[in-house]
Amino acid sequence: MSQDRLAKLECTECHNINYHTSRNKKAVKERLEMKKHCKKCKTHTLHKETK
Repeated sequence: MSQDRLAKLECTECHNINYHTSRNKKAVKERLEMKKHCKKCKTHTLHKETK
């Protein structure tokens, strides 16, 4: 995986960076938003891409 394709996903509740994923930055211009499980909150919360 290339470094420029990596995206960090941060929990919107506790602001903990829990996940790293890859994405095609040329095809997808807006930031990723996914519902993922947060280990700190112990629930499924919305995770948004950070810089």
